[in-house]
Amino acid sequence: MRLLHFDEYRRLKWTEFSSNIPPYAVLSHTWNSDEFLFEDLVNGTGTSKTGYGKVEFCAKQAARDQIQYFWIDTCCIDKWNLLELSNAINSMFSWYRNAAKCYVFLSDVSVPVAIDAQLHQNIWEVPFRKSRWFTRGWTLQELIAPVSIEFFSSEHQWLGDKKTLEQQVQQITGIPVEALQGDPLDDFSVAERMAWVAGRQTTLEEDIAYCLIGIFGVSMESRYGEGKEKALTRLREEVEKASVTPFIIPFDRNARFVGRESQLAVLEGKLFVGTSTTKVAIIGPGGIGKTQLALELAYRTRQKYKSCSIFWIPASDVESIHQAYMHIAQRLNIPGWDDEKADVKKLVQLHLSQASAGQWLIVFDNADEAGPGTTGPSQTGSLTEYLPSSKQGSILFITTDSKMAVSLASQNIVKLPEIERDMAHRILKTYLTNPTNEQDADLLLKELAYLPLAIVQAAAYINVNKTTLKDYLSLLGAQEKEVVERISKQFDEWQPHRTGNPIATTLLISFEQIRNCDILATDFLYFMACIDRKDIPLALLPTTSPPRGGMDAVETLNAYSFITKRQAESALDLHRLVHLAIRNWLHTQGLLSKRTQLAITRLLEVFPDSKHENRSKWRRLLPHAKYALSYDLMKQEDEAGIELTWKCAMSLHSDGRYNEAEELFAQVMETRKRVLGAEHPDTLTSMANLASTYRNQGRWKAAEELEVQVMETCKKKLGTDHPDTLNSMSNLASTYRNQGQWDAAEELEVQVIETSTTKLGADHPSTLTYIANLASTYRNQGRWKEAEELEMQVMETCKKKLGADHPDTLTSMANLASTWKAQGRDTEAIGLMTECVRLQERILGASHPYFISSSNTLADWEAKQ
Repeated sequence: MRLLHFDEYRRLKWTEFSSNIPPYAVLSHTWNSDEFLFEDLVNGTGTSKTGYGKVEFCAKQAARDQIQYFWIDTCCIDKWNLLELSNAINSMFSWYRNAAKCYVFLSDVSVPVAIDAQLHQNIWEVPFRKSRWFTRGWTLQELIAPVSIEFFSSEHQWLGDKKTLEQQVQQITGIPVEALQGDPLDDFSVAERMAWVAGRQTTLEEDIAYCLIGIFGVSMESRYGEGKEKALTRLREEVEKASVTPFIIPFDRNARFVGRESQLAVLEGKLFVGTSTTKVAIIGPGGIGKTQLALELAYRTRQKYKSCSIFWIPASDVESIHQAYMHIAQRLNIPGWDDEKADVKKLVQLHLSQASAGQWLIVFDNADEAGPGTTGPSQTGSLTEYLPSSKQGSILFITTDSKMAVSLASQNIVKLPEIERDMAHRILKTYLTNPTNEQDADLLLKELAYLPLAIVQAAAYINVNKTTLKDYLSLLGAQEKEVVERISKQFDEWQPHRTGNPIATTLLISFEQIRNCDILATDFLYFMACIDRKDIPLALLPTTSPPRGGMDAVETLNAYSFITKRQAESALDLHRLVHLAIRNWLHTQGLLSKRTQLAITRLLEVFPDSKHENRSKWRRLLPHAKYALSYDLMKQEDEAGIELTWKCAMSLHSDGRYNEAEELFAQVMETRKRVLGAEHPDTLTSMANLASTYRNQGRWKAAEELEVQVMETCKKKLGTDHPDTLNSMSNLASTYRNQGQWDAAEELEVQVIETSTTKLGADHPSTLTYIANLASTYRNQGRWKEAEELEMQVMETCKKKLGADHPDTLTSMANLASTWKAQGRDTEAIGLMTECVRLQERILGASHPYFISSSNTLADWEAKQ
């Protein structure tokens, strides 16, 4: 740590401390264009800069507090030294936390020296509340970390400290007083802490993630240029790895939750009792507040049982359940979670069923949502098949279906009754920003049937438009009954035994206002109606120019309570009745097909290829792509739909979900045969994809049948030396090899190598791959010398042409090491595999399947020595 001080001759000096760091002060401020920088410190220049005044201020204030040393970020970090910069970013929170004093210099808050700032707070409180300092990303940790913080005006007038200004700071930032007072940050959920940075800005977009490193107590490498989303993704991964007890809840706690105390008490009394897993179901009609009740229960459980792992699983469809289980497996770091062929849901089930997993609670939200009108495996089956079993565990289901509740939780059911008048008044009062007339409120609540969702929707409209309750009552009465009925089609599935549609009516009023006032917000609603309604990444929304317009549109939807933000994931959810209502509206206007096609086009723009490094992104986008494709545009032979289906299939294949991939590959193949013809190159590619899926399923004959067709057609249409023909021959050879048909495999592979060498060259990557395949055939027959000769050739050529750290070079090293091991050359094999593992970890990362496979192999070899 580099600390500053002035010597006896008033010369600015610095000293580097690695240990025994003396007491020091720090300066917190916002940067301007004329800062005193590290280069100025080194060169002895810059004393005429505006920023040098901050240096002098900090030094003088520290001296008054009898502190010799001080630290300022502008000049104490060599930002040209990327390693130092990265280390500083990871150490910043602790540097502020360990400071004896933190002085906050507010350049935009002015208090003339002649005025006593303490006696005339009215002069500076308004600019204090509007200060730029409260809007910057980095100042968040500078506010929370230090024990002692003092605020100063631009004239160096003392305004107060974190204690005396606690109320103002809390109101400005929204950060809980407990956090400002120094309570452990682990007492606040990830979502809560992530929300503290919402609305703050940083000059470099990646810094919005890096400024949170200390808030979450993690370390990560800074990679400027990676972009905000990648930086936030890496931060979330580090946070999840660092958390001792998982708390995977996508939503912030609802600070306006009121009532339901009797139901909460019953639910709390049912958790973690008996000698087996406790299963409880919350049942009630849509819009009555089941999810909010479960959310409050989850947060209370976390407070009551600090060591209890809590997981929230959206059960809207099979894909969402799979993704949630994948997230849990990754978070718990269950061995084998990233094995492409592993059944990740089974892994989670077995892990949580062990006593060593400790206490846990799983919440299945919307357990019946995929029930009505769906095809395929029953939703109940998809839920119950992978439920863990442990006396330390409890499972909570949220459903509108009483039969579903009984099948999931037997008689352990908590029925959520409709709220009564007094509670409805409390909810309305909590959500409205202005006082209400009691009589008007009573009339409105009766019209809304005391339904919480309808009350929240009405309050949101009244707040945004600054209208009166009486005027809103008039709007309710003016809605056309036929329109309300059209947009509330299928609401009965979620609101049985209810007459009238107060939720649909309030949604329609707000929706019409949004349509009239915010075109972009309307477009976003249309788009979200055509994809899965949960975990919609902000980056998936249609692009806007300028980008600020998109954020304003999201804020419009948030203001009307149409969406729920997932701050930690930079994503949002739609309530299912909102989603259904907008979807119904599009259908009645004849726009659903057009809007779905637009959604598919957008998904195609952002959906990445199936490379391992894109896995996090396409896993998150899969539920949305599959939902959009479920509209059955394939029958209309939509090219974008076919292409997106192919991308989904490739991703599922990469994830080892071969049965699901097979279904989609078959769709693509049949459509391309029908539209393009059986001999079109794209059709042949889809046939090869399907054959590859069969191979991975061990269905060798089915794979062989398709691959023969592909090979023969390629030879006929493209010629025997075309790259696609060579690939098809290589694929067929692989199938022969896996069936033990060594001669047939070798014959094809030799042909492929000879043709590829002539056509592409001996050192072409494809040629090297074909040589490696022949070596594999030799290895499988125990022909070690022949395999070794080919593998040496591949490795040396890869090093020369691709580089020593290219992934293909590393694969060739692992193959050669295995051949040496099979020959009993253990020392050479372990040496080569050790180098391979070292390079794979650096180049591919510790989570890459190739690294995991190689490191496991190496560990096994070393254990047997």
